[in-house]
Amino acid sequence: MTNHVDQEELAMFRESVIKALEAEVKPHYEAWEKSGIVPRELWNTLGNASLLCVDVPEDCGGIGAPFQFSVVVGEEMARMGFGALSTNVMVHSDIVAPYLSHIGNEAQRQQWLPKMVSGEAVGAIAMTEPGAGSDLQAMRTSAIKDGDDYILNGSKTFITNGQHADMVIVAAKTDPKAGARGISLFLVDTSLPGFSKGRNLDKIGQHSGDTSELFFSDMRIPSSALLGDEGQGFMYLMRELPRERLVIGALGVAAARGSLDLTIAYAQERELFGQKLSQLQNTRFEIARMETDYRINKAFVDQCIREYEDGKLDAPTASMAKYSATEMQCRVADGCLQLFGGYGYTTEYPISRNFIDARVQRIYGGTSEVMKEIIARSVLGR
Repeated sequence: MTNHVDQEELAMFRESVIKALEAEVKPHYEAWEKSGIVPRELWNTLGNASLLCVDVPEDCGGIGAPFQFSVVVGEEMARMGFGALSTNVMVHSDIVAPYLSHIGNEAQRQQWLPKMVSGEAVGAIAMTEPGAGSDLQAMRTSAIKDGDDYILNGSKTFITNGQHADMVIVAAKTDPKAGARGISLFLVDTSLPGFSKGRNLDKIGQHSGDTSELFFSDMRIPSSALLGDEGQGFMYLMRELPRERLVIGALGVAAARGSLDLTIAYAQERELFGQKLSQLQNTRFEIARMETDYRINKAFVDQCIREYEDGKLDAPTASMAKYSATEMQCRVADGCLQLFGGYGYTTEYPISRNFIDARVQRIYGGTSEVMKEIIARSVLGR
């Protein structure tokens, strides 16, 4: 890995993350999956265990660790089969916090980052609308200037952390006629009047994931809530999306490792036709194929992490990491479930959850189809 990350320190940190997750998450995760959401106090628990926003600078309450340390938190959650939680924490720590760190002014950073580190405030980001998913320019949510305030109107959907969010970064049109140049970002305090949330959405996977519709009705927000400059929202989104996509790719790689570990252990115990499942040629070839698929993607994602830390990761390369790793995650989860046979289709075996949790990875953060278009443009032009 990179010269500027002490690998021994990183390994020790990984061990501490595993220990904290085994103590605070593992015993309860099944129940949370059944109830359809994690408890709000889990965020405070994660904050106390130093598992939130670890690369936030020290002057904002964080420990100022390198980016790789933040990735490790999500990786271990994904590898241990806590897919929904890894998504919720990634949005909070690897998407919302960096927007504040990179674009926010001092007052905004001091207002929100220490609370996000401690888990006192949960962060969300609201781009997607019922009629505007991957096409951000089609958004209709508006923020119209009114004296020293903005009046926010509109709705967002599929918002991760929407139920528990204390602060949402909202993308809204400040100039509806200006297309992409009319989009601005706002740090919306969810305790203000005019904000409401819909139900926690029922999903086929990531059941304990907090995913909501959000509504803004004549919501008056102060000018001080504007993140960065007016009209620059689209540019900020484009600038920050590579990190989001890279982390989704890293979660995909880690989740695939978890699926493989479960399957290898199962194949060495299960007997079929008087032999261990691991002795049958089909099993051996399938494991060989998936292990190779995993390692190739891991090597590429690790390379992208180094590039990101060196400030060299471009949007097409991040798109390749997300596209390739999440497609691989789904192939591996599917191949592993097949080797479990009928047992793999029962919720009793964790591989079934890995399979359904994987599917959304190819959709959020930009679909595989959008990733392919971004990659194609970098190779072939528009």
